[in-house]
Amino acid sequence: MISKHITQFYIGGAWVAPISKTLVGVENPATEEIVAQVALGNAQDVDAAVAAARAAFDSYSTTPVAERIALVKRLLEVYNTRYEDIAQAVSMEMGAPITWAREAQVWAGQVHLEATIKAAEDMVWEKTQGSSRIIYEGIGVCALITPWNWPLNQIVCKVAPALIAGCTMVLKPSEIAPLSGALFAEICHAAGVPAGVFNLVNGTGPDVGARMASHPDVDMVSFTGSTRAGIAVAQAAAPTVKRVAQELGGKSPNIILPSADIAQAVADGTAAMMTNTGQSCDAATRMFIPRAARDVAVAAAKATAEGIVVGDPRQEATMMGPLVSKMQFTKVQGLIEKGIAEGATLVTGGIGRPEGVNRGWFVRPTVFADVTNDMTIAREEIFGPVLVLIPYDSVDEAVRVGNDTEYGLAAYISGPIDEARAVARRMRAGTVNLNYPAWDIHAPFGGYKQSGNGREYGAYGIHDFCEVKAIVGWGEDA
Repeated sequence: MISKHITQFYIGGAWVAPISKTLVGVENPATEEIVAQVALGNAQDVDAAVAAARAAFDSYSTTPVAERIALVKRLLEVYNTRYEDIAQAVSMEMGAPITWAREAQVWAGQVHLEATIKAAEDMVWEKTQGSSRIIYEGIGVCALITPWNWPLNQIVCKVAPALIAGCTMVLKPSEIAPLSGALFAEICHAAGVPAGVFNLVNGTGPDVGARMASHPDVDMVSFTGSTRAGIAVAQAAAPTVKRVAQELGGKSPNIILPSADIAQAVADGTAAMMTNTGQSCDAATRMFIPRAARDVAVAAAKATAEGIVVGDPRQEATMMGPLVSKMQFTKVQGLIEKGIAEGATLVTGGIGRPEGVNRGWFVRPTVFADVTNDMTIAREEIFGPVLVLIPYDSVDEAVRVGNDTEYGLAAYISGPIDEARAVARRMRAGTVNLNYPAWDIHAPFGGYKQSGNGREYGAYGIHDFCEVKAIVGWGEDA
């Protein structure tokens, strides 16, 4: 599904022609065919969108919380009516298998809307503390910059809490995968989001993202992307001392404890890591296995990876689609080559497309064994279906090496729950998952170290878009 508005921007409650006349092709990574042309904005387009958001803020920020919650409920209703349209768009723009697009990609946006509504209804927005009144209110105009790998997840977990908090906003989806963003803007319009409260401008990071981050009338930037780009956003935002919330890169450790069911834990971890073609910032790409169980672990990882069905995203049975672009394909191929050159054992997968595939940015599900933590494939975020198995001799060693990374977005522990809990407390990561639990959409999500700052999801996401005001001398409640 391609929006008829893909060459326009949504500013001030209307679809408008961009000031910039630059267009770029949107590629279907499964076919390498250009399926649409998207307009790329410039600084003037950003200025127009920010002006609309600023003009709408005073009115919208004073709207009662109950009305803002009702607005997001309408947004959810309209979102659900466009569910299949969004799934088709995501599958086309980033190559997600259609089943995965429906059951994970579009579903993520749906459940974030539901979780934000629930959190808003449960939140205490004002309270008296002594003789002071403590109030949560929207921070202001927000610049929202989202990535291509989980487009609806990241759009909704920024837009929904910003709307609930009373903020106005400008959204820049990834120019690589802009089709779903245009549909989301249509959904906002149909739901009756007031003019100027939500605005959308497509464009590149250097041209549009940088202007959004540095704009003096923007009060907050919420950015999801690479650590390198996040640093640039923070630098651009610094002169105006605006709030910057970032969810950046990761190189998450997965520690399989000696007392775990090794084969099952490795198989489950391999399958989970390979979803979304490995293009998830919290993917557990470094798997720590007991050295004594090396052969069992290698066999389980190999069998799981080789059982993944790679192919046409339009087919319901396809489990893995292509990487998002030629650039990403080239990067992943280079890192696989480096893993081989640095002496890791290639268990399965490797260089090139899967057998029988001659177009599209498809890669082979790849597993390396006998990896040491100083190898490039253990240090760099690959963002592809490449798993590295690192042997350890003691749990203390696994914890130490697992934490030996510049990132700290997520960690995974498999084993008896009491042992797993003890290890979890020692991990330097924002989210630690024990025995591959169900996703908790109300738990905070965000990183330590160079994986970012701030937290998203549920009440934590709402808080990030709020200022806390103290009215001192308010007096005691009657």
